[in-house]
Amino acid sequence: MNVIVSNELQSKLANIDVDIIKSINGSFEASELIEMFKDFFYSKMILDVTAIKQYKELRSYEELVKGLDADKIIFVLPEGSSLCTPNFLSKLISMGIYNFTTNLNGVKFLIKKSNTLKDVEGILKMASSSNSSSPSNNENNNSSLEAPTSIAPKAGGKTTVIGVKNVTEDAGASTLIYMMKKELTMTYGSAKVIAIEINKKDFELFNDQNMISTNDTSIKNEIDRHQDKNIILLDLNNFKGENICDEIIYLMEPSTIKLNALVSRNKVVFSKLVDQKVVLNKSLLLNHDISDFEKESGLHVFYNIPPLDERKRNSVINDFLIRLGLLASDSGGEDGSNRIFGLFRR
Repeated sequence: MNVIVSNELQSKLANIDVDIIKSINGSFEASELIEMFKDFFYSKMILDVTAIKQYKELRSYEELVKGLDADKIIFVLPEGSSLCTPNFLSKLISMGIYNFTTNLNGVKFLIKKSNTLKDVEGILKMASSSNSSSPSNNENNNSSLEAPTSIAPKAGGKTTVIGVKNVTEDAGASTLIYMMKKELTMTYGSAKVIAIEINKKDFELFNDQNMISTNDTSIKNEIDRHQDKNIILLDLNNFKGENICDEIIYLMEPSTIKLNALVSRNKVVFSKLVDQKVVLNKSLLLNHDISDFEKESGLHVFYNIPPLDERKRNSVINDFLIRLGLLASDSGGEDGSNRIFGLFRR
């Protein structure tokens, strides 16, 4: 059974679907929390860090982990706050604190499986690179931490066309494009970003006039008609004419059943995706899991996207677009929080 200690994030944590034996709300000194829980049996403590008085001070965390088992605490951080930075998180890691997240999916994942140092070591490298003033995009060789690619909107007003294609069945291309378009629109404006799906009508369900449907015989004309746009996002579906795109994202949901179904339909599918931009979507894989996946499949994973709520703005999508080179590294988020939680994938 688990316990919840909450404060500012109480309403968020109230929606979590896990077994809870005890829940308290308020602001406490680290010593008070130690006294309350040092002899209390629990599996995991879900700790809203704003419930710690002076939660922005490292000494509060130092005191807490001296009195309680850090491996049993899941630290829930306010998204976009100054805590979600490489420098601050690296200090937590140095204390033996490896289990931190900003959302409920992360909490549920960490309840099932605690992080190890290997899972968060990339954050230490990011902090080290930042402190040494080295280029921030080269700090880690983790598969989702590549430098932004050179597909940013072209000079002279030429349109950039990005295709997204489901490789595993229902990998989420339509919803991902919807979230990408929303984020890009905040930078470029609604008149400069459009999404087009080919041979389907799913986009109609989003009720967005800048998400339209066409078929494979009309797609080239549709692209020509929107040359005034900075970015066109294409949901390719079963369309084969992929040469119309400047870049293609190959989307895979890395669940066992989806991957096995994929291989059963096409035993050489992975060999056809070598050197392509493979993105894992709706994924709960951690760094070492991704490494195992890459070894088994022979593929290189460009980015790993966790399950997301498309109704909200997600810093992961912002970071993904930065990796693609479609957004500048300072567009959205605070104090590098987008970058760090693109690394610490939840």
